Amino acid sequence: MKCQRLILCFAFHLILPTALFAHDQTDRLVMKNGDSMTCEIKGLDSGVLYVSFDYIDGTSSVDWTKVARLESTQLFVVKTEDGSVYTGALRTAETGGGRPEQIQVLEAPEQVHTMERSQVVHMVATSEKVWERFNGEVSFGTIYSKGNESTQYNLGADTVYVRERWNAAANYDSTLSKSTGTTASTRNSLTFSALHLMSQRNWFYQGIGGLLQSSEQGISLQTLLGGGVGRYLKNTNRASVQLLGGGAWQATTYQNSSVPIHHQNTAAALIYLNASFFKFSKTNFDATASFLPALSEPGRIRIDTNGTYYIKIISNLKWNISFYGNWDNQPPPGFSGSDYGTSSGLSWTYGLK
Repeated sequence: MKCQRLILCFAFHLILPTALFAHDQTDRLVMKNGDSMTCEIKGLDSGVLYVSFDYIDGTSSVDWTKVARLESTQLFVVKTEDGSVYTGALRTAETGGGRPEQIQVLEAPEQVHTMERSQVVHMVATSEKVWERFNGEVSFGTIYSKGNESTQYNLGADTVYVRERWNAAANYDSTLSKSTGTTASTRNSLTFSALHLMSQRNWFYQGIGGLLQSSEQGISLQTLLGGGVGRYLKNTNRASVQLLGGGAWQATTYQNSSVPIHHQNTAAALIYLNASFFKFSKTNFDATASFLPALSEPGRIRIDTNGTYYIKIISNLKWNISFYGNWDNQPPPGFSGSDYGTSSGLSWTYGLK
């Protein structure tokens, strides 16, 4: 129980979403059909340009492929398909008929970066206020069955802190399942990561950490610390795929049992995959997978996976169905080698979206 409280304590701050402060809505947006609007441009993500209007409640989603021109004096962090990163105000460059639309990032009066609009994959307004740099979501779901009086609850939260060439993220997932005549099953997972872009385009180095409690596998607390070098295999307005290779250290404390095994330390190689696929403002799918072949125990492999599919309902509200799984091909005698399950619920996003 002490380990569970430790994970819950760290997760508490993720479950309290932070609202962004409003800015002056003086940005200009012109669509390809000729519509012209005054708004506040919040950012671009997954092929969706997020804007707000003083006469519309909430944040509106605009198809990035339908945008012809935009201008903003706000400072934005702009990332392109080839991994380049720029910071500055925005405007649209003048181009001749039939030529691709171009976006200009004004870092300084004498420094202007010009790129094709289709090459821009991510933009986020930067701020000197720390709390305005967070983006994330909170989700909750429950399933009840009268037949065997079974109930399942799931709670999740994630947040990302964005800067010019690096970001830090945290994710929390909690599941509780109980039914008549059986002991309640609990799983709590808290993961951290920090990524920094390298000078080589689309390459980065990343650190990963995690805490896991799983009653199904008899794990009181499992701690993971690792890192390595990775690359964006794909980075567009429709998909993002990252692959990382490196090393990790894993310490596992098991629950008391008849077998005299309480604590294990393992050195392992780390292969980490993070993939996202999205369709304009409707659906998106996020998945991560960690492969940990043990170096100190040859032949032992641990695998951790998480996947979530989202469908937008209205504004910041989404419905989701998710999957989690943990596997160990050589668990201690008497302990389960797997823990997996699915859940469904509602998600509410905050920040950029």
